[in-house]
Amino acid sequence: MPSSSAVSYDAPHQLTREKTHDDYDYDKLKGWRKLRPLRPGWGMYHDVRRRLPYYKSDITDAFTYRTIASIIRMYFVNLLPALAYTLDMYRRTGEFFGVNEALFSSALAAMVFSILGAQPLTIVGITGLISLFNYTIYDIIIQYDSSIYPQFMCWTAIWAAIFHWLVALWNMCDYMRYVTDFSSESFGMYVGIIYMVKGVEELVSEFSARGSTSGYLTCMIAILYFATIYALEKLGSSTFLKPAYRGVLADYSYVIGTIFWVGFAHIPGTLKRANIGMVPITKAFHPTQPRNWLINFWDLDVKWIFVAVPFGFLTMLLFYYDHNVSSLTAQARQFPLKKPGGFHWDFFLLGCTTFVAGILGLPMPNGLVPQAPVHTDSLTIYETDVDVITTSEGEGAEVRRPIVRATAVVEQRVSHFFMGLALIGTMTGPLLVVLHTMPVGVFAGVFFVVGWGSIESNGIVEKALFLLREHRFIQRDEPMLTIKKRKICLYIGLQLFGVFSCVAISQTIAAIGFPVLICLLIPLRVVLLPKWFTQKELEVMDDLTANNKVVLASLGGAPILPGGAEVEDYGLERRYSEHRKGVSRQRAGSVHR
Repeated sequence: MPSSSAVSYDAPHQLTREKTHDDYDYDKLKGWRKLRPLRPGWGMYHDVRRRLPYYKSDITDAFTYRTIASIIRMYFVNLLPALAYTLDMYRRTGEFFGVNEALFSSALAAMVFSILGAQPLTIVGITGLISLFNYTIYDIIIQYDSSIYPQFMCWTAIWAAIFHWLVALWNMCDYMRYVTDFSSESFGMYVGIIYMVKGVEELVSEFSARGSTSGYLTCMIAILYFATIYALEKLGSSTFLKPAYRGVLADYSYVIGTIFWVGFAHIPGTLKRANIGMVPITKAFHPTQPRNWLINFWDLDVKWIFVAVPFGFLTMLLFYYDHNVSSLTAQARQFPLKKPGGFHWDFFLLGCTTFVAGILGLPMPNGLVPQAPVHTDSLTIYETDVDVITTSEGEGAEVRRPIVRATAVVEQRVSHFFMGLALIGTMTGPLLVVLHTMPVGVFAGVFFVVGWGSIESNGIVEKALFLLREHRFIQRDEPMLTIKKRKICLYIGLQLFGVFSCVAISQTIAAIGFPVLICLLIPLRVVLLPKWFTQKELEVMDDLTANNKVVLASLGGAPILPGGAEVEDYGLERRYSEHRKGVSRQRAGSVHR
């Protein structure tokens, strides 16, 4: 006999649903009106029209403790990975991109999207994939003339911005409504593997540059930093301590871990003499290289301007998938959101920030897949219910099972705004000196935290573990039991084929082509999978990444699925898991089903 007693660590924040104009639907139109490019700007118009009535509440709703905790948590969750990616770019782009460029780019994106964005919950900044993209282009350019790299990257950004604006004007973001767990899990696994590889590369670089003593100490700091953050974030979703205590420890896990292990590296004596690598810094508010902020892009030869066109298109493809999936996961089904999204308008804004980043010589920012859902999670109010199941073993014998419920989300834009202000403040001289005290091992640990978060909670791993479980210990009402194991293996195999193809190409000079493979995951799921799997099998194993109606309104409504299936028919395995365990707390890097 189930009963429940709810315990929450924050008072529920009341959000009201306001009337919006969400009549953006191509499926009801006929003839030429169904062609999206022939109605330019229609999606952006409706995005702004839907979201504008909520602008005042986006500010007033922020007056709660959850906003303060979110600002602090997201400052560290955004800053540390951005610096980790920048260290990678600094080493592999001839020291062109440095700390100030990373901070400037992240702050620019945060200010623009927190003030003007239709989806302020989506965190925008520097990703590991744009780091990979930037140094792959550098590897290509140095074969001809390394001195043109800044101008070439600028023109790549200019062309990418133009393609962004065309995609937004032609309402092409609508096709993101077809993104399901098949593609988002594959992408999450790919990101996780790449980040883990980057963490190892940082450690190897320390051995090469400073010797074995520094290398071993850096490895120890990286591993223990990862273990600290992992343990504290796991504690937040456990049943240890009281909800308020474990909630605070999870909220400030990055703060606690960073302060402790940075201090550990500076303990006088043997540790201090190890001379491990620290974050390289430069003069406050100045570029890393001795140059002006504005790139002299007009001096580049015309032939190179047109060579940059395909690179700009590939950048747009990467951002089309990466940024929009970030927005989808920030507004994913486990979050009880009430305010509408705005994919077209935000993609137009992303084109603007891409253009500005290009002419200033900054890494191009875009949506952060690991950090965006963590931002929403930090603003989510959870309640822990106790499901009590009596047994036949005698009086008082019972099974107590915690069920975590997400009851509300503090939907506002203030936390994103103040995080941007904090990043600007970090560019000042005193705080740059503080950054210089941070060992490289901490950033290798950040790669491990984000990477393992994407792998551990991934649906591919969960299905693989299901196949390995002994049959007699599986619950008889488990939906996966209705599917033959060879079909589950085929489904996982197709996902892993996409993952390993992207990982393989990312390790070569052809890495600039990986956005094409990533985007092909969407038509693979929509066109080919219904031919290889029955509708019932897909309803169990797959689900839309975002199925909230207020989110899908910006994408033209729910997708037309094969076989006449409804959106609610999918996600049987996910709903079964949530019924038994509740929703999962979002950790850095994790993309929960």
